[in-house]
Amino acid sequence: MSKDYRILYFGNNWVGFEILKFLKQEKEEVIGLILHPDSRAKFKPEIINLLPEAILIEGDQLKNPEIIKRITELKPDMFISIYFGYILSPTLLKIPSNGTINLHPAYLPYNRGSDPNVWSIIDGTPAGVTLHYIDEGIDTGPIIAREKVEFDYIDTGKTLYKKLEIASIELFKKTWNSIKNDNISKKIPQKKGTMHYDKDFFTLDEINLNKKYNALELINILRARTFPPYKGSYFQINGKKYYVEIKITKEI
Repeated sequence: MSKDYRILYFGNNWVGFEILKFLKQEKEEVIGLILHPDSRAKFKPEIINLLPEAILIEGDQLKNPEIIKRITELKPDMFISIYFGYILSPTLLKIPSNGTINLHPAYLPYNRGSDPNVWSIIDGTPAGVTLHYIDEGIDTGPIIAREKVEFDYIDTGKTLYKKLEIASIELFKKTWNSIKNDNISKKIPQKKGTMHYDKDFFTLDEINLNKKYNALELINILRARTFPPYKGSYFQINGKKYYVEIKITKEI
């Protein structure tokens, strides 16, 4: 039997917009939106326009006791987190009676944390997307569903990111009914994996001209950091920075 949930939606990005649009089409009851502040938000106006009547809370206010009290009073059955960039406290995670579901653009347990598209290229780990329950760790909760995303040496950080976005939306749409109907065949506990933080990403900024690199290692750094319009990796000569993008074509 299908269940009706009162959903509090934590979202950002084009993926956050598309999945909220899907939930609206499915006539799900989304009672509130938790969004990034303007300085960190993507697709915020579009998300708000989908549900202008929903209660709106800024994501950087989630440690405020008054905000926690307000969320508790909403009596949500479920939190859904889509590309949301703030860690939810144990106090918040206890509120929804049916838990918190997160969509992470990585094939967990690989590449927990930040920039999974980059680290699949750098580390040679599987790329993919995962729906999982949030526990008190970072991307460590039981897995609901996951799928690998194939990528090749022609892929850059940007092209792989786009593949992960599309796969994220597809995975959520085809898994939602199983989640809603409590018909998840098996929740997979996570094993030891890999984890990266924002600070790790910045170690890829500068190509040290005095360092010896394995050729493939250097190529992977350059393609992982190719994400226009953002600047990629750089090298310095005479105090000037020279930014590098890479394009690779494959013989047909």
